Amino acid sequence: MDKLYDTHFHLDLQESRDEILDEIERNKIYTIAVTNLPPLYEKLKKEINSKYIKIVLGLHPELICQYSKYIPDMWRLLPDAKYIGEVGIDLKTQNESKKLQIVFFEELIERCGKLGKKILSIHSRMAASNVISIIGEDFNGKVILHWYSGSEKVLMQAINSGYYFSVNYSMLCSTSGRKVIMNIPDDKVLIETDSPFTFMNKKIFRPIQIPMIIEGIAKIKNKNTEQVKNDLWNNFVNLISNKQGHY
Repeated sequence: MDKLYDTHFHLDLQESRDEILDEIERNKIYTIAVTNLPPLYEKLKKEINSKYIKIVLGLHPELICQYSKYIPDMWRLLPDAKYIGEVGIDLKTQNESKKLQIVFFEELIERCGKLGKKILSIHSRMAASNVISIIGEDFNGKVILHWYSGSEKVLMQAINSGYYFSVNYSMLCSTSGRKVIMNIPDDKVLIETDSPFTFMNKKIFRPIQIPMIIEGIAKIKNKNTEQVKNDLWNNFVNLISNKQGHY
């Protein structure tokens, strides 16, 4: 298999990490491995040495209240991190910490904008309008809305701002998810597994199953699977490339 990638994957939460790592290496799956806390980012950076895996600096919105002591570590590590995630706002499970989430996310976007050229994988559950309002239309970097589930109106605002959207298998299996995928421009669709939080046949979705997502996207958009695969790969290349073309 070739031209495979995963823009949102939780390596540190995998029960069979060595097996998964081997799967990624053997199949050459370029993987953006998000983290939920800065200490996990630093730990994995020391442990993982692979041309196919990028360890990503994150502070998950569902954990920010409990682990606010790590916010200074985000600012310390931010200048040297090209990839940022998982970050964002969650108003479904963490509405009581809304103020802290918003203050942190506003500062994160401001800092990333000043530093420039960051790639962010963003959580926006029941907070898409908040997230998009904070990021704005002229962010100095690239934005991926991970597992988007907001309104069509806000989706259009994000599309007009040039954001990317990462699509997983679970989205293929719901009416709302399929509608979102149908509305995303072809050049802004990316692949994610969000493993271990997505499932196929009641089993955790694995990187090796990514072709199933490609086939599902092609079916929804009524397009040739091979062409969709090429388009998705080109989107990934455009996402990660800088002037030197480095991942």
